[in-house]
Amino acid sequence: MTRIRQAAVIAGALILTITQTGCMQNMRIGSQQVVTGNQAAVSTSAVSREAAASTVENAPKTESAASAGTSSNAETTPAAQTVSNAETISAAAAAAGTAASPAAEEVTSETISWNPGWEYAAFSKINSGTATLYHAKPTGARGKVVCINAGHGTKGGGDVKTQCHPDGTPKVTGGTTEAGATEAVAVSSGTTMKDGTPEAVVTLKLALVVKDKLLNAGFDVLMIRESEDVQLDNIARTVIANNNADCHIALHYDSTDWDKGVFYFSVPGNESYRSMEPVASHWKEHNALGDAVMTGMQAVGLKLFEGGSMEMDLTQTSYSTVPSIDLEVGDTASDYSDATLNVLADGLVLGLDKFFS
Repeated sequence: MTRIRQAAVIAGALILTITQTGCMQNMRIGSQQVVTGNQAAVSTSAVSREAAASTVENAPKTESAASAGTSSNAETTPAAQTVSNAETISAAAAAAGTAASPAAEEVTSETISWNPGWEYAAFSKINSGTATLYHAKPTGARGKVVCINAGHGTKGGGDVKTQCHPDGTPKVTGGTTEAGATEAVAVSSGTTMKDGTPEAVVTLKLALVVKDKLLNAGFDVLMIRESEDVQLDNIARTVIANNNADCHIALHYDSTDWDKGVFYFSVPGNESYRSMEPVASHWKEHNALGDAVMTGMQAVGLKLFEGGSMEMDLTQTSYSTVPSIDLEVGDTASDYSDATLNVLADGLVLGLDKFFS
């Protein structure tokens, strides 16, 4: 701990005493990493010539849905990193009551490992990977966990097949797997953007932008994939979300090539499919989540395809017990510049704000 005392004569009479306590602590509690920021104590001789004992803690503002477009990225500082904080606050800033910004956000994270005892876990074939749950800063936290699943990115996923429906019935719509099939690839390799970039690379890039914006908005975030490869098939990803999140959003780009717009795959109106569990108990909330997200996308000026939804029988929603959608944010011809990804992320935050309000 370093104490800096600075005395200055302002207008020949005012003596300002500033006591700054800069303390950056990295603590690991159980499987969680905690990072705390600056603490500053300020007093003036006009009130007391003794250093103030009070501590001012800096907390990032919670971003509302209306201001989602101006959010900033939040980074987690590794627990092993030591940060020195020996800054001197100017007398003018202290007199104005300005405190230093924290050197790092207070974000905790924990590793979520596979639990074979979870409901529907037995249907997964690839589940040696882990997910990471990030907790928003306590101040302004909403108490909701959003699972962000960057589509694809599982090496060997195309060589393994899993059951399409828990009850073994065949698919009722086509898609990557044709209608009538009872098994589908565990995780497909995805499409390729027009410039040759794999879809999995772009969905990961978007997922990382979304994570930061959600944390800044007060949501906890369960990240299924944060690297090129995670050994979790589509059923495993869904089951992890079921047991650790309040909703599940998988990010994808469609295989068409004319920049069709944004949409989500809604639950098919097929009576037998909607009668199958867990679809029967949850299909309405899946579609409600998708509709709310489309409202957010429209609010930021994005184009919707076919009104924002298309019916599709997916492994994800066939096993989901929390509100869940496959969100198609564009296709192979769509722009995925940083600016566009930020707009997409803003729309998603707005949609989630509406859904949980």
